[in-house]
Amino acid sequence: MEATRSSTSSSSNHSGLDHPIQVNPFVVRQGRRYLRDLPYPLPCDLPELQRQNLMTLLATTVFGKALCSPQMRKNPPKKVLEIACGSGYWSSMCHEYFSSLGHPNVSFTGLDVVHMAADLKKQGMDWRFVQHDLRRMPLPFEDEEFDLVVLKDLSLVVPLGAPSQKLLDECIRVCVKGGILETWETDHIVRSLQPHPPSPPGKAPDDEEIAATTGTFLISPGTPFTNCQNKYLQDSNAWISEALDKRKLYPVPCARVAQSLLQEPDTLCGVGYRRIAIPLGEMRWEREIEGPRKPPMKRRESDLNKGKSSKSSRDPEPSILTEEQAALRHTALTIVIQLIESLEPLLKDVSGKNQEEWQRWWGWMMADLLENKGASSGECLEVGAWWAQKM
Repeated sequence: MEATRSSTSSSSNHSGLDHPIQVNPFVVRQGRRYLRDLPYPLPCDLPELQRQNLMTLLATTVFGKALCSPQMRKNPPKKVLEIACGSGYWSSMCHEYFSSLGHPNVSFTGLDVVHMAADLKKQGMDWRFVQHDLRRMPLPFEDEEFDLVVLKDLSLVVPLGAPSQKLLDECIRVCVKGGILETWETDHIVRSLQPHPPSPPGKAPDDEEIAATTGTFLISPGTPFTNCQNKYLQDSNAWISEALDKRKLYPVPCARVAQSLLQEPDTLCGVGYRRIAIPLGEMRWEREIEGPRKPPMKRRESDLNKGKSSKSSRDPEPSILTEEQAALRHTALTIVIQLIESLEPLLKDVSGKNQEEWQRWWGWMMADLLENKGASSGECLEVGAWWAQKM
């Protein structure tokens, strides 16, 4: 085992000339740059990296921090591993988070199949990058090398079944006893939140406060959802589900993460989670909310009164959202649209549309979502964070 791990580590830290993906990793298809000879469905170019960074920023905003495990705030780690780190943006934000708590010397390691991260050492981080293909196990690290292992947005990277189980086993192996595994995921299809969802029982007051401030909704097993109401997002939902199913990838990973952690009772304990629904716009029924969730998303009364006195009968009613909440929701909508754009070759294939038909559908969707407020029936982007402690 040690010999295998040593040779894997060597090929991962260097260029690995024996491995084609590391010698010439990219290929251009339809104007976008993709990983060569890998089933990963998303491009690996600047627009997609920016979308992923935007998703990381959005998630840390609605979570209120870059790390959700409560143990890590009480006992900060010494060494952190981020699996499939991409640009390294999450590691950078986590470094800032720990620095704000008075722990600037946490060591970060980012692992990915190609090197796309900036030199984070220039930001004052203790940072190293390890190049490694997740299809090749074991991971190039010693047993119990890290206090915290983060798996972020891997649902389109690692197929269901044996590959995902092997990766989880390896992450447990390289984590110290008492260390934390934390997983962040985002669902790739859109559901609609039904009117007046109840607050989840037993949630921390801080979580409720962040949700109220950001204009988002905490998700529990009892949160009422229905199928997406927007016809264009219904189309993209169906196409994304079919395209990912062909690749043994799961379109709604948030439904499976807790189950995968709970299936390790001999090695993991203290499983916890936070799931959040981020509306894609102001929902029609939000103005009717009463009771404990009376939205602190209301603007100042002076702003509302000013709007009422100045508007004509033809003007739309002023938004009940603050500017920050409206911007956050627009960001969520942008991320959904950009995901559809990044998956365009796959979605054209399963939809059977030619280029002209696709462009027509795309134009109609953009007009509906951006100009006609088509995502006002509860359509949400769903994100979640789960954590567990190694026994």
